[in-house]
Amino acid sequence: MKRNLAYALFVMLIAVASCSFTNQSAENFENDDKDKLLLDLITYVLEKGHYEPKAIDDDFSVSVFEDFISVLDPTKRYFLESDIEDFEQYKFQIDDQIKNTEITFFNVVHERLIERMEGAKAVYKEVLAQPFDYSQRETINIEYEDLTFADSEKDLKERWRKQLKYATLGTYDSKITISEKIKDSFEKGEKDAEKPMTPAEAEVSSRESTQKTLDEFFDFVDDLERKDWFVQYINTIVDEFDPHTFYFAPDDKEKFDMNMSGKFEGIGARLQKKPEGAKVVEVISGGPVWRDQRLEVGDQILKVGQAGEAPINIVGMRLDDAIKLIKGPQGTVVDLTVRKVDGSMETISLTRDVVELEESFAKSANIIKGNAKFGLINLPKFYVDFDDYSERNAATDVAKEVERLKQEGAEGLILDLRDNGGGSLKTVVEMAGLFIKDGPVVQVQSSGQVKEVYEDKDERIQWDGPLVILVNELSASASEILAAAMQDYKRAVVIGSKQTFGKGTVQNVLPLDNIVRSNEHGDLGAIKLTTQKFYRINGGSTQLEGVKSDVVVPDKYSYIDLGERDQSNPLKWDKITPADYDLWEGYIDYEQTVANSKKRIAANTQIKLIEENAKWLKSEQDEVEISLNYEDYKAEEAKDKEKLNYFKKLSEYDNKLSFRSLKYEEELFTKDSVLREKRDRWHKSLAKDVYVEEAINVLQDLKINNIKRGKLASVKG
Repeated sequence: MKRNLAYALFVMLIAVASCSFTNQSAENFENDDKDKLLLDLITYVLEKGHYEPKAIDDDFSVSVFEDFISVLDPTKRYFLESDIEDFEQYKFQIDDQIKNTEITFFNVVHERLIERMEGAKAVYKEVLAQPFDYSQRETINIEYEDLTFADSEKDLKERWRKQLKYATLGTYDSKITISEKIKDSFEKGEKDAEKPMTPAEAEVSSRESTQKTLDEFFDFVDDLERKDWFVQYINTIVDEFDPHTFYFAPDDKEKFDMNMSGKFEGIGARLQKKPEGAKVVEVISGGPVWRDQRLEVGDQILKVGQAGEAPINIVGMRLDDAIKLIKGPQGTVVDLTVRKVDGSMETISLTRDVVELEESFAKSANIIKGNAKFGLINLPKFYVDFDDYSERNAATDVAKEVERLKQEGAEGLILDLRDNGGGSLKTVVEMAGLFIKDGPVVQVQSSGQVKEVYEDKDERIQWDGPLVILVNELSASASEILAAAMQDYKRAVVIGSKQTFGKGTVQNVLPLDNIVRSNEHGDLGAIKLTTQKFYRINGGSTQLEGVKSDVVVPDKYSYIDLGERDQSNPLKWDKITPADYDLWEGYIDYEQTVANSKKRIAANTQIKLIEENAKWLKSEQDEVEISLNYEDYKAEEAKDKEKLNYFKKLSEYDNKLSFRSLKYEEELFTKDSVLREKRDRWHKSLAKDVYVEEAINVLQDLKINNIKRGKLASVKG
């Protein structure tokens, strides 16, 4: 994003703070008390620089109190109710402590946590020393947020017993299943046949596996220093402002810089902390997860293992620490134990790698239906080279693909923004200009400042034909700006989920070292701060509500909590004055086209099956009372497999469309077999895509209307 009011704000912030914290740090802090300096710095920046600063009062204090305890003990297996009662003397004092740069609350809670974790080591070993009775009829509630803390150490031990039995049940089942598979070979006396385990042996072995996992987990926790826990406290405070404001400790800042450059090693997924593990909230195009296709948004990672070693249970682990286990050098293997969106358990082995940048770039395909030809451009993100904008960016790449599709005779265009998490605002404005004559594209508001209107000032229109934009719940930020602008102009029909992600805020990263002169405390890290908000040209924010599709098409995430509304403390939706713009005059019967599409959607059997699958997935996620009886476990597993087999019909769908690469790419295939394989895979996926099918139907309706009006995109060649 270009330097604007946000930049001015930071210049002012740094100028004021440089004076404040030169003397203040010397007078008010002990030389070695970096924690207090950090607390003061960060709350100062939040108060002066955040788009919508919160009052640090008693309500704020209560939120920090509850959230910090939840972060430290999400499954409620460390603290007792008596501990919480001890902590409650600080419940309404944290705001005062923050203002006075006191950290008493943190110190008390941290010391008690370390004490309780030390006690937990003896508890889990004692529990795992006794056999689990899988014939017993009992259940566990895994909605940990609704649980109260244990009243006594006896109750706490019982909680550990159930949680460990639950954690071990899947391992026990896999050992029994494997034993049954090798039983025939062993009984036939086949050479090298392995002796199958008895149920009793499987039970012992599964407990041993769980103990090894917990031993590894606590070894990892023991390596954490006090400063690591303090970062969690700082981020609990920061998180109260909004979910995208975040403090980076010095090491994490380096990793953030690496990620922003697009050159990082790992699995290529963004994760969110949940009590039951780490939830996948974004798959990065071109990364190992994207290429492997087994791990998807909504899945929860429960355990992490290194290349065949015993996995470490990450339930209850800090997200940063879980990510450290998942990431690793290129070429190494990580084993992820995953609870899928459908509730099934699976171990997925991935080879860590760098993200293939080429797969995050725009790509296009010809779509042939009968005698008609249409174009599809897939854009995974709004990329840009900030060092050299002219080198490569999403806007110029999409412009090239539009021109190529025109030359090959496209009569309508689909811009696929599904799963596009956003990126450069500058490229959005330029890209919108490809489809409209001129005019505003997005409004940006800084706190207490006059709004800025970002406009397309180039009167040239590169594509004036029928246009459809595909979105889903994972289309975020810049994607929402483009879709919203095209919707407000009535330039495109937006097809997809009920609403997009709903991220309508802008963040800037401020190194804290820039604020303190004569710093004796070493690297202070940085803070990513929400400084601005996006607004549509009609005045409404994209925050929280996202973009509501003109034609709503259900998908597997339709009933699952995703997006900004599933984040903690999101900023609210609001609106400002609209910009001055004129509606697109290229279509007639626009509303009728949308109405026709809705009728087709309502009658489509594939879409009905998709919605049925979405409702089933929601019901699976809502099942929080889990049986610890093995017979019940197997019965539920069989029922789920039957349902999964039923929904396999979804992947067998054929939309009867033909997909072909553009001529320039086909010429590359002779020298690049890997590219040919990637495009073949993509085309096979598109051939099963009912959303693309409906997009073509809409384009045909718009095309007919354009012909009536004597207006169709100019075709070259």
